[in-house]
Amino acid sequence: MDKTSSPKIMGILNVTPDSFSDGGRFTGVDAAIRQAETMIADGADIIDVGGESTRPGALPVSADEQIHRVMPVITAIRNMNPGIPISIDTCLSTVAAAAIRAGASIINDISAGCRDAAMLPLAAKTDAMIILMHMQGTPQTMQEQPFYKNAVTEVKSALQQRVAAALAAGVQARNIVIDPGIGFGKRKQDNIDLLAHLKEFVELGYPLLLGTSRKRFMGGICNIIDPPELDTATAVTTALGVMAGVLLFRVHNVKANRQAADVAWAIKLAQ
Repeated sequence: MDKTSSPKIMGILNVTPDSFSDGGRFTGVDAAIRQAETMIADGADIIDVGGESTRPGALPVSADEQIHRVMPVITAIRNMNPGIPISIDTCLSTVAAAAIRAGASIINDISAGCRDAAMLPLAAKTDAMIILMHMQGTPQTMQEQPFYKNAVTEVKSALQQRVAAALAAGVQARNIVIDPGIGFGKRKQDNIDLLAHLKEFVELGYPLLLGTSRKRFMGGICNIIDPPELDTATAVTTALGVMAGVLLFRVHNVKANRQAADVAWAIKLAQ
């Protein structure tokens, strides 16, 4: 992925019963395919398929259950649209391997290879792109009093360590994307600070993914409880991210964020 190219939109497709925003909506293959079709029509560049909720407090899902949930959907998307890149949202190498065999080419690992020691070697072996995200703790514990002296410095350092681990495992630098993990083991002000310093993450030299979509900290700012009502707030962060040099945006509402990214990119090019 060329970090100097135009911004890309990754559409979220949760085939889970308990995701924080859309849990249970796309658990059936037909419903999932319809949503994928909609996201592609709305301008998604990548479809990110996940079979395990990572909302705060969510319990782990076994590899077998994740595979059961995601494989029919990935296969159907690949048959429907052979050209659309598919990402597998998982921390387990067996799930990622199965998804890659079915046609996925990107691994989106919120643990950055920490949960499963076989994940980074798998990415190296398959030449898959891997997204390394920062998270303090696990989904079960991450919002239990997270603490940073300096969130920006500490998250940057942790990501650099995971990049080094990926390179040591044989992952090619061109296949690494980093993600500061907005909302994953972060306090409200931590998230705001990270967003205010996105350029520092871009300057690390790897394409940056931003995942703010419908996150609770924005609801605290806007006094909104219902996650789908935060699509406008999400689009604002997308526009700001484009101006900071972010390449990839993981979102629920593709249409709104496609528009935000495209307008911001046109302005950025005119600078």
